[in-house]
Amino acid sequence: MIIVMKPQAKKKSINSVVRVIEDNGLKAHLSQGEEVTIIGVIGDKTKLMNRNIDLMDDVDRIIMVSESYKLASKAFHPEPTRVKVGNCEIGPDTLTVMAGPCAVESEKQLLTIAEEVKKDGAHLLRGGAFKPRTSPYSFQGLGEEGLRLLKKAHDETGLSTITEVTDEAALDMALKYVDMVQIGARNMQNFQLLKAVGNTKVPVLLKRGMSATIDEWLNAAEYILSEGNENVVLCERGIRTFETETRNTLDLSAVAVVKTKSHLPIIVDPSHASGVWNYVPPLARAAIAVGADGIEVEVHNCPEKALSDGGQSLKFDTFRKLMADLKTISKLENRKLK
Repeated sequence: MIIVMKPQAKKKSINSVVRVIEDNGLKAHLSQGEEVTIIGVIGDKTKLMNRNIDLMDDVDRIIMVSESYKLASKAFHPEPTRVKVGNCEIGPDTLTVMAGPCAVESEKQLLTIAEEVKKDGAHLLRGGAFKPRTSPYSFQGLGEEGLRLLKKAHDETGLSTITEVTDEAALDMALKYVDMVQIGARNMQNFQLLKAVGNTKVPVLLKRGMSATIDEWLNAAEYILSEGNENVVLCERGIRTFETETRNTLDLSAVAVVKTKSHLPIIVDPSHASGVWNYVPPLARAAIAVGADGIEVEVHNCPEKALSDGGQSLKFDTFRKLMADLKTISKLENRKLK
């Protein structure tokens, strides 16, 4: 349920509506624009059936919301959300680039990559310290040592950092070192982890599960939002289909759909979507053209020796060319790319 207040509604009237909602055991979520305030009702709306809220002072109308997700819905929050990470902002009118290796392997490797991607215009350094892998025998990451190296890279380059967390212990550890955490595709419906992230204020990148519908994805975001963390960015990283030429199938239509259904920023990961490095630049350009707020790409100084996902990682010269292309696109679309 959404309660739309009249333009320039008095604060006293808004507070009265909120009080009625909360007195009936429900939660009120305020979205205040320049002229109109929208009050989203979270909980069993039948408890308000006989409260005649539509007759209260300065109430314009009541709208029923059919989607199971509320706080992630554009109906609840008409204005697009901007998520601040360090000294950059992810949202409308900007293009954010997250770049770095799939896995943190060593200090020399990470600092070399960090310095290069910063020079070429990246805003955040990505790097995995905990690596959930299909095979238990594959490289699983450096753990806390990888986090320490990310903090060192931040201190030396000024780049904000993002890493994936796989459970609550990893989350608690990561909060000491990085600026943003990532919930990977395999953990999109790890509800306990989503709730734990929701109980922090750390910005979170929520990747779409490889077989998840958009509705399921937005409901996963709802878990984080409902716990109080509003700093959520979505990431389309490809879904599993019958096609075998690429690692996954990049669903660019998801960007357009999310933009109509939700206020949350959305970026695209063309590296995991394709699994092939030379497909990454055209998919990245397409993502920006369809309206994505940014991209996350894998970059490595020596992909042929990478301990994880070398085949989809860009070399420095290819990343530099991609950034030049994105700068051209950003000017055409009047979007800021530092």
